[in-house]
This record gives sequence, structure tokens and C-alpha cells, in this order.
Amino acid sequence: MGFRKRMRRGDVRAALLVLLEEEPRNGYGLMQELEARSQGVWRPSPGSVYPALAQLEDEGLVRADETEGRKLFSLTDAGKAHVDEHREELGVPWEAVSEDVGEGAIDLRNLVWQVGAATMQVLQAGTEAQVDKAREVLAEARRSLYRILADDVPAGDEPAGEAPAGDDRTGDEPAGYDAPNAG
Repeated sequence: MGFRKRMRRGDVRAALLVLLEEEPRNGYGLMQELEARSQGVWRPSPGSVYPALAQLEDEGLVRADETEGRKLFSLTDAGKAHVDEHREELGVPWEAVSEDVGEGAIDLRNLVWQVGAATMQVLQAGTEAQVDKAREVLAEARRSLYRILADDVPAGDEPAGEAPAGDDRTGDEPAGYDAPNAG
């Protein structure tokens, strides 16, 4: 199961109309809001958002006002009427994509970010011994995750194979995996 989802063009269009009904926004603000509301599952690219905004503008549903060198998009009266008429059809696109991923995946992603932040703190403030210990903890965590995928025995029940000096691989990685050298 992948974490990020690729959405259809119609979903981007619907999401932009629903968000612009709330308040005017710039393109970047629209992308950020969609990512936030989908709990990070849906991060629309500029290559999908700006063409959709241009199409909505061509259709007379959206207008772009430039202030201080930035385009601020808002619904026209026709756009407001369109959203009102198609409320049920437009739905709430970011909710559907978040539900497809599940809480477990979102919680795991958040935990990975927290571990990354803690790792950076150890790198910035830790002693050399603390950095070495953190490296050991992370290497064991990586091996344990690969064991989960392999349905292998729990860590500690079987000795893990040693990698050659300078090689970050442990023997627990899937076939074809080539870990970057920690060097």
C-alpha cells in the first residue's frame, strides 16, 4: 500500500472549487491546504493545480487578481452558483483519499517524522558516543522493519549477518536493494 495517492483531474478541480468557496487563495496556498486536509496523503503538484485553475478561469468560474506580484484566485458569481448547484457531486475530495490510506499508515508516517527529528537533535547536540549509539539503534530498527516484511523471527532470536566493512547492507533487505553507503 502506497502512502501518496495520485488523484484524477476531476478531483483536483472539485477540491479547488470547494476550497475557493471558503476564501480566496493563491496556488501555493491551495496545494498546502489540500495536503493538510488530506493528512499529507494528497500533495497536488503545480502541474495539476495551475492548469486546473487556468481551465476554471477560462470557464468563468474562477478569477485571478494580482496583488503584490501574486495571483489570488477566487470564485466568480458563476463559480459560486456552480458550487451551490453541484455541492453533492463535488463532495470533499481530500476526505476520500485520506480514508483510503488508513490511520495506521498515517500514524506510522508521523512516527517516522518524529524519529527523524530526534535523530537530527542527536546529530546536532549529541556527543560522539551518543551519535554512535543512535546509529546502532537506527540500524537495528531498519533490520527489524525488513524482518517484519520477510515474516522473519524477532530480533535477538537469531544472529543477524554482518555486512562487509563500509557496506550498509545487513542481509535483511529485499532482493535488489542497494543501500547508500553511510561512509
